[in-house]
Amino acid sequence: MKAKNTLFVLAFLSLPALFAQKKTNGKIYIEHPAINVVQNFVKASVAGDTTQLVQYMAEDFTAYNGTSDDPLGQSMDQEAYIRNVMLYHDQLDYYSIEPFPGSYPDALEYKEREQENLTTVLTWNQVKGVHKTTGVKIDAAAHRQYDVTKDDKIKRIITYSNGGVIDEIRASFADRTNGTIYNHHDNINTVRKMVYALEKGDMEKVYSFFDKDARFGNLSSFKTRGVSLEEQKALDKKVLEQFEIKHIEMSGYPDYLEYEMDNGRVVQSWWNFQLIRKSDKMAIELPMFYLHDFDGEGKIIREAAYYNEKLMEQPVKVASN
Repeated sequence: MKAKNTLFVLAFLSLPALFAQKKTNGKIYIEHPAINVVQNFVKASVAGDTTQLVQYMAEDFTAYNGTSDDPLGQSMDQEAYIRNVMLYHDQLDYYSIEPFPGSYPDALEYKEREQENLTTVLTWNQVKGVHKTTGVKIDAAAHRQYDVTKDDKIKRIITYSNGGVIDEIRASFADRTNGTIYNHHDNINTVRKMVYALEKGDMEKVYSFFDKDARFGNLSSFKTRGVSLEEQKALDKKVLEQFEIKHIEMSGYPDYLEYEMDNGRVVQSWWNFQLIRKSDKMAIELPMFYLHDFDGEGKIIREAAYYNEKLMEQPVKVASN
């Protein structure tokens, strides 16, 4: 019992130490003159108003890329930062900087920063635009920290953003290849064998060409991961109960695209399906476009089928008297 009481006393005595970990270091404001400074500075940036920009920048202004491997070594002074701002203004159509949905700026006045005479403003934005030369669309999130002096001058900016879209713009100035297009390839052979097995109703052979984890989709499921192989089998069964496949004819010739980027392997092919609707014997011609993604072992891992479903629902023809 004594040992238990001792443990209780020790635990009780340790509570003040836990609570002592909380310590305030200033105030957060939703409205503050420094926020107004930053918002006006951003408006001037979008407008390309360099005169206004300079008025809001301290003489010892410095800007940093917070995601750089060497942010201090790659900092920008006032002149360099304005040049960078004007690149966006001059090279983007529909350029805008807007608050990220659901966000708003904060102004932080730190107790321990009173000697520096600074207020920190934090913003969360969406930078939007279309690059005039390359057509690359920018719709990127950016987080920025602004340090603002008491006389309404911005002393420092730290930007955190994903530079991937900028890399895409740079890469788009030069022509480059991204793999090889084949008009004959074993993966093309696989698609042909699969489609003609479908024509003959040999569904076991059809499914043998797919990986067990393959996904299937069409226009209505384009933005989803599609359905599984088992789910596709059930859909196929339903379609084959309603329609008879009389004939399938290839339109043109398939292409096999072997991409350098992401090791993509895609066969695209065009077909005309001749169907008979069993309920009324209506003959239907259904153009079909397929995209089949392959793995490195020659198995189909994804099928995207594009066709007009309305053609399969066309009304019964009524003979005139």
